[in-house]
Amino acid sequence: MALTDQELARLIDHTLLKAEATAAQIDRLCAEARQYNFYAVCVNPVHVAGAVRALSGSRTVAASVAGFPLGASQRGSKMDEARRALDDGAREIDMVLDIGGLIEGRAPRVTDDIRAVAEVVHRAGPGHMLKVILETAVLSPEQNAAGCRCCVQAGADFVKTSTGFHPAGGATVEAVRLLRKHAPQLGVKAAGGIRDRSTALAMVEAGATRLGTSASVAVVKGD
Repeated sequence: MALTDQELARLIDHTLLKAEATAAQIDRLCAEARQYNFYAVCVNPVHVAGAVRALSGSRTVAASVAGFPLGASQRGSKMDEARRALDDGAREIDMVLDIGGLIEGRAPRVTDDIRAVAEVVHRAGPGHMLKVILETAVLSPEQNAAGCRCCVQAGADFVKTSTGFHPAGGATVEAVRLLRKHAPQLGVKAAGGIRDRSTALAMVEAGATRLGTSASVAVVKGD
């Protein structure tokens, strides 16, 4: 797939979600995002306000996370985490769904969990979006398909492969294709292990409409 550097950059969420991330590192992340015109920066909730200030006047939006990285938080906690990040200026929330509930086959509980956060996000105004992380490497194809159905029914905007923190692994071409197949009306975000341009383009070819990576500059430059 042929994409210009700028077209590829506009698919990227430039990401720093490590626990040890400092304010100075977030400022550097935002400076890179401004330079390369990435679609978003994705940071932990404590850094949202600082990222919004650093991105002021640019096309890059701030994104944050809820229930990250386990998905095992109470529904109200996910809602509150999303609400606080939105109040600080985040435009997008990447939440981890109830992975254990999905594995147990408790689709209504999983759907209600997603819907509650989706309502919080969408009440924040036009252009605010919810991405739902399935952690695809942990799930069977059938469980991934069920997770996609939950996301569609709950009103999510994107399905997303991975947190990038699970030892089972991150995004794969096969996982992206599966999400695209079972959630054709939603965006698909590939995240976890995307460190070079060829991998990024393979994910886009498979159906990804957004990419989450901490190696964004290398991806765009082709290093």
